[in-house]
Amino acid sequence: MDDAAIDPFQISLENIAHAQELGGTLLCNTKVVDFQIENRRIKTVHLANRVTGEETLVQPEQVINAAGPWVGKVAALAGLDIEMLYSKGTLLVTAHRVTERVVNRLRSPGDGDILVPGGTVSLLGTTSVRIDSPDLITPTIKEVDLIVKEGSQMIPTLKGIRYIRSYAGVRPLLKVDSKLDDRSVSRGFTLLDHVSDGVENFATIPSGKLTTFRFMAEKTADLICEKLGIHEPCLTRTEPLPSSASGKWTEPALGPKHWFKNHSNDPILCECEMVPESTIKSIVQAVKDKDGDLNLLAIGLRSRVGKGACQGTFCGKRVSAFLEENGQIDAYDSLNDLGRFLQGRWTGERPVLWHGQIMQAELKEALYCGAFDLEACG
Repeated sequence: MDDAAIDPFQISLENIAHAQELGGTLLCNTKVVDFQIENRRIKTVHLANRVTGEETLVQPEQVINAAGPWVGKVAALAGLDIEMLYSKGTLLVTAHRVTERVVNRLRSPGDGDILVPGGTVSLLGTTSVRIDSPDLITPTIKEVDLIVKEGSQMIPTLKGIRYIRSYAGVRPLLKVDSKLDDRSVSRGFTLLDHVSDGVENFATIPSGKLTTFRFMAEKTADLICEKLGIHEPCLTRTEPLPSSASGKWTEPALGPKHWFKNHSNDPILCECEMVPESTIKSIVQAVKDKDGDLNLLAIGLRSRVGKGACQGTFCGKRVSAFLEENGQIDAYDSLNDLGRFLQGRWTGERPVLWHGQIMQAELKEALYCGAFDLEACG
């Protein structure tokens, strides 16, 4: 069937870059922990960095609660009750691109009924499992087995091919009085203005989905602009999201194209995805220019590092060594950083450990736990 796919890393980075160009500030690893409310308005927002513990106070004109699955928890800090349903969906990533087009099983939506090619791999999914909290979401072996079983009835080769990892996300569904299952609950959105709830400068945008996120943003911005007395026309419908260099290196196969033009003195640091040293240098500079936290996870989000079949086995130590040798991170922090990076890869690898992938994991364990004594990798 005709369909399309997006690069979630690129679209996220480009949204962030555009917001920063327009004067926005990005605070990573930061959680809203309290609201101070006076005279029906949020006077102060208390923020806490979950890594460093640093606290920040913001005095806002307006607050938009666009926290996805966590909108209910954020609203509760303002004394408001928004009931949400959490539906976990798990997907598998194949080691190579299985098909040229999307293949969808012709039946009511169910587990393992769609295969979506994306770049150099394919995604097989998905499940729908009701959960109590969006905080700890990891794919399970049981879910993986179910997806492979159902998917292989549609495409038999899916039963024996190599999967390099799995991942899970949460569908934030606004609770309604309905007997529909989670797959049938509307993915539409509702924009909530909390004036009638006693908080005049607070709005919430729950539910929705990626295909409508620009429309959701437009309607939310229209509401806030009305509150602020701004009457400029919205440009979302006429101006596309601008492309940015921030998400450039997440594109599959871009690394090889770049390397073949500059390979004479540009060593490869990630062999699976052909990511050269020059790419890492440009990402390091981009992170520093934005005053971001420079670590392996940040580089992995902005590139293909760690996303190939070896899942960080070789590129992890190479990129880490590059950062240390160039004075970007000290030796002690480098080992801790490497451990966190590998642990993130391990979370997705663990449920798909069979055939080639379990051999890959054994090699990674021998290298990092045996030679580097990084027990955190498994």
